[in-house]
Amino acid sequence: MFHSILVPVDGSAHADAALTQAVDLARCQRARITLLCAWRPFVWYGGAVAPVGVDVEQLESDVEAETRRIAEAARIRVPDGIEVDTAIVCERPADAIIREVERGGHDLIVMGSRGRGSLRSLLLGSVSTSVLHRSRVPVMVVHASGCGEVLSLHRATEHGLAGAAHH
Repeated sequence: MFHSILVPVDGSAHADAALTQAVDLARCQRARITLLCAWRPFVWYGGAVAPVGVDVEQLESDVEAETRRIAEAARIRVPDGIEVDTAIVCERPADAIIREVERGGHDLIVMGSRGRGSLRSLLLGSVSTSVLHRSRVPVMVVHASGCGEVLSLHRATEHGLAGAAHH
């Protein structure tokens, strides 16, 4: 049985499908949900100085505001009766997810997949691939097509989750 589900959200259709799955699981398992929004810190290649005409502070402020909007939109989708928390961080998303699992004592990650990237990431995005390889807790990766079809249940069968997956 799961008690604490971590759901990384980024406003994508994949993350939305993952949230739908997480809400269903939380309802059945009487678990709490933590929504995590993370964005990468800005790094300018070719030097420590931003390109001419780029207001870095405004850009970072805009990104943070959009991230907060995404988190609030996800929070609204969690029905009453399910405990929900939100964490918003400026950190590489995969690192933030792994750190939040440890910090928050989560026992399941439900996250969206990305269908782009290198051949290695053909079915899973780089963030989900990194999390799958590094997580010490089960990871459910959900794809947006097929209304939340589960693509991967990493180490889930030993925790009894495989029967809860929608195919």
